[in-house]
Amino acid sequence: MSRFLPPATHLWLGSADPNFLDLARREIAAADPEAVLQPLPEAPGLVWVCSQRSFADLAQAWQANPPIFLRHICPIQREFRLDEGSLAQLCLDEELLAAIDPALSFSVQTRLFGKLNVKPFQVNAALAAQVAAAVGAPLQVRDPQQVISVVILANPTGIRAWLGLSRAAQNLSTWAGGIHRFRRDPCQISRSEFKLLEAIQVFRIPLHPGGQALDLGAAPGGWSRILRLHGQQVTAVDPAELDKRLRSDAGICHHRLSAQAYLARCAGRFHLILNDMRMDGRASAHLMVAFAPYLEPQGAAVMTLKLPRRSRLRVLQQTLDILGKAFSVVRARHLFHNRSEVTLYLQKEIPAPYSSTT
Repeated sequence: MSRFLPPATHLWLGSADPNFLDLARREIAAADPEAVLQPLPEAPGLVWVCSQRSFADLAQAWQANPPIFLRHICPIQREFRLDEGSLAQLCLDEELLAAIDPALSFSVQTRLFGKLNVKPFQVNAALAAQVAAAVGAPLQVRDPQQVISVVILANPTGIRAWLGLSRAAQNLSTWAGGIHRFRRDPCQISRSEFKLLEAIQVFRIPLHPGGQALDLGAAPGGWSRILRLHGQQVTAVDPAELDKRLRSDAGICHHRLSAQAYLARCAGRFHLILNDMRMDGRASAHLMVAFAPYLEPQGAAVMTLKLPRRSRLRVLQQTLDILGKAFSVVRARHLFHNRSEVTLYLQKEIPAPYSSTT
C-alpha cells in the first residue's frame, strides 16, 4: 500500500556515520529548530525528519554552507507499507514520473536495511526501466543530474519504503547515503588512499601536472602514491621508510625526518601541503600554520583532524580557530572513508571566519 505525502509535510531522510549521528542531528536542529527527528534503530546512521523548512530550502542553504557530519539527504515524497511478497508493488506513479526532467540524466539509488530478499540493483533496474519507458531521460549511474532515492527498511512489523526525487546537487552527495566507493587498486599501499581520493573528488582539489606537494607523515606512502598518479612532484616527510614500490620513483623525494625537524630546515615552496598524521588536532593545526609560509600564494592544504571521543565539537572549533590564523577553511567534512576524524580543505589566502552549521 502506498501513501501520497503532500509537499507541506516536508519529510526527508538524513544520513551520517552512526558514530557521528548525534552531531549530524545537531546540524539539522541548527538549520531548523522546530524539526522533528526520529532515529531508525534498524538503520544505523539514518534519521527520519519532519521539517518546518522545505527540503529544497534546506538543500539550498546547505549548498552554500555544507554541514560537516550530515553526509546525505533525500526527500520523502511517497511512502509504502509492504510485506516481503509485495515488493514488486514498489513503483513510480504518474505524478512522480511527470516530475522527472527528460532532458537531464538520472539515476536510481537504493539503500536496503534489514533482511530483505531483494538486492539494490534489482530495485534500481526495475525503476530505471519504468523511467526509460515513460519519460526517456538518460540513465547515468555516476554523477547524475537528478536522483530517485529509494530507502527500504525491514523490521518486525513489516517493510517501510520511501521514495523521493531531487536534483543530485541537493543531496549533499551524488552517492547513495554519501557512501563513496572506489575500486581497490592492485598497487594500493594503504587504506588511507581512499581518504585522499574522496577528498580530491568531494572538495574538487586542483592538482595541476608538475605541482609541488609536501606530504607530512607520509609513510608508508599511500597519499604520496595518489599524488604521483595526479602528476605531482612529492616531498615526503616521515622518519619511517616508504613502501619499497615508491623508493625508485624519481618524482618522490623522501626526507627521513619528523615534520618538526623538516620544518627547521625547510627550503622550497609548495602548491599543496598534506597532513594525515596521528596527533592531537590542535597540535596538528599549529604545525600546519607553521608550514603556511612555504605555500605558494593561493596554495592549498588538506589535513585530517583526529577527534577524541569526548569534547569533539570543542576540539573541532579550537582547531578551526588555530587554522584561521593562516588559512581559510574552504570545507570541513566527515568523509565516508574517514573514521574518527574530519578532513579539512584549506586555502592560503586572507583568512575569513569559518562558520559551520554544527
